[in-house]
Amino acid sequence: MRIGVDTGGTFTDFVRIDSKGLSTHKVRSTPDDPSRAILEGLAALGLDGSGGSAAAAGHDDVVHGSTVATNAVLERKGARVALVATAGFEDVIHIGRQTRPELYNIFVKPRRPLVDRGLVFGVRERLDHNGAVITPLDPAEVDRLAVVVKSGGADIVAVCLLHSYVNDAHEQLVGTRLRAAGLAVCTSAEVLPEYREFERWSTTVVNAYVTPLMDRYLGRLQLALGRAASLAIMQSNGGSISAAAARAQAVRTVLSGPAAGVVGAKAVAEAAGFRHVISFDMGGTSTDVSLIDNSIRTTNDARVGDFPVRVPVIDIHTVGAGGGSIAAVDTGGALRVGPRSAGAQPGPACYGTGTELTVTDANLLLGRLDPAFFFGGRMTLDLSRAQDAARPLADSLHLSVAEVAEGVVRVANANMERAIRVVSVERGHDPRDFSLLAFGGAGGMHACEIADALEMKTVIVPRQAGVLSALGMLVADVTKDYSASVLKRANELTTKDLDARYQPLLKVAARDLAKEGFAGKKAKCTRWIDVRYVGQSYEITLPYAVGYRAAFDRVHGRTYGYSNPDRPVEVVNIRVVAAGLAAKPRLPRAKQLKASKPKPSAIRPARFNGKSWKTPTYQWEQLAAGARASGPAVIMGAEATAVIPPGWAFHVDRMGNVICARTSR
Repeated sequence: MRIGVDTGGTFTDFVRIDSKGLSTHKVRSTPDDPSRAILEGLAALGLDGSGGSAAAAGHDDVVHGSTVATNAVLERKGARVALVATAGFEDVIHIGRQTRPELYNIFVKPRRPLVDRGLVFGVRERLDHNGAVITPLDPAEVDRLAVVVKSGGADIVAVCLLHSYVNDAHEQLVGTRLRAAGLAVCTSAEVLPEYREFERWSTTVVNAYVTPLMDRYLGRLQLALGRAASLAIMQSNGGSISAAAARAQAVRTVLSGPAAGVVGAKAVAEAAGFRHVISFDMGGTSTDVSLIDNSIRTTNDARVGDFPVRVPVIDIHTVGAGGGSIAAVDTGGALRVGPRSAGAQPGPACYGTGTELTVTDANLLLGRLDPAFFFGGRMTLDLSRAQDAARPLADSLHLSVAEVAEGVVRVANANMERAIRVVSVERGHDPRDFSLLAFGGAGGMHACEIADALEMKTVIVPRQAGVLSALGMLVADVTKDYSASVLKRANELTTKDLDARYQPLLKVAARDLAKEGFAGKKAKCTRWIDVRYVGQSYEITLPYAVGYRAAFDRVHGRTYGYSNPDRPVEVVNIRVVAAGLAAKPRLPRAKQLKASKPKPSAIRPARFNGKSWKTPTYQWEQLAAGARASGPAVIMGAEATAVIPPGWAFHVDRMGNVICARTSR
């Protein structure tokens, strides 16, 4: 048995695959302690730490996407971190890049680092840019420093010295002596052996800030699971790693949930015959979008809150628009939706405890949700509470409750439409060339209207839409990333030179994959290279091949609209991506595809474009492969709902996915 677990802001999702096939489950999240919801769901699926599962103990797998690291940074609830830097460079982490987040605000508040100034310490040492020692490191000074750091009450020490990406001898010495003094340590050479001091130090500090919390959290979860299952953790790069590896480098898990959703979206899209899609994951608190053009796009230039994190992550754009996003009128009298969210507690007003109007309440008021059949019938929505939450806004805007609800949905749609433009139009892609793959509990409710605004012709709502991130964890490979800085012009590097530089990374990659149980045909290493024109500040990452220069010019032209084949280029970093190829689950597929007109379970009024429409409601579980009908329609499932507005039609494919197509403008 294998179980994927995605901890979200409102619900925690589960997908179980065993010899009997695929099953899904959802529980309300427990933000105070995410492990409670996880253990509750695992027990419901037949896995618990005391008795194990029906299978032999130790042979079951749990793959978990955690929000612990992300929330710790965003809420500033991480560990107390001390920073040891090269003497004279203690303020790098505070100075940053001197970029102003608000260009025209002379009173803008400065970014507050994760390390207090009183816990930043300088150590006398110096390397030059080639790694040669200018000022030797005195071990006795490090021992004295250890005493001072311990007296400061730090939970962990981040060690970041100049040019350690070339020569990490000084960082190793500092780390060894601090650990000998009983301190937890992470060094920048272990976390990110790349040039750019501020980004390297920021990534290392973020890792130090979240690692103790992740270590404790995963330790508790592993203890609770006992011998019932092995535990793996989803990374931001779309692959998983062992819990032990995640407990040592938690920074690699900061965007694990959204990354799993993109992996699941790609798997479902390919199985349905679509290779060019934009994934659209609308959950309770936020919406994540990513462009998949045959392959998943990754980046090394990510941020978590105010802090750069230069570890490989899937290229995802997030906006604060979800089912729990709260609607309010701003000081200018305009209707705003999000980024503030009702979350799991208290949740939307219609859940019975919230008091403020949310997107979910608005959809209920518009008739796009059945109050008697939500969450697969396990939950009843309170329509009167949603109406009560909408009235103050309706009164202040001089509108009816229905008009306010429709306005909330339109504003939320506009926010999410802009997010899709960021990953498509702003990256040089026309969204009309892609299909919109919508998932998350609320994604299918908004996808057709958003696609309409973007002139996209097709919307795919997967059968597993409400738990697709959890499914993505089960199709993800075990993936590890390795890098080294080069910083040489391409004409100074022969193919033999580059091959020699890749060898140490490939050797370590093969060793680490073997530790995870992957070797031979199950282990795959790919080489990547970061290239830029000489004089540029930022680079493009592309697959390494002998003709990488020509490939760079093509990618640069497509990305930025111009290229210059006559201009010299520089190799900045080399990278190795090591993948342990996991066994992929087979998605359920109907044997027959027979066109039929489904019978609705009910016909209820729903509001679209300012008018009330008699709208058929269908139960997802009762829609056979080949069923087709025109909008308006509402399709309700155990984990998600799909809304097909007027001017759209849908059919159900062999895997139970709802494929929507625009029939008119």
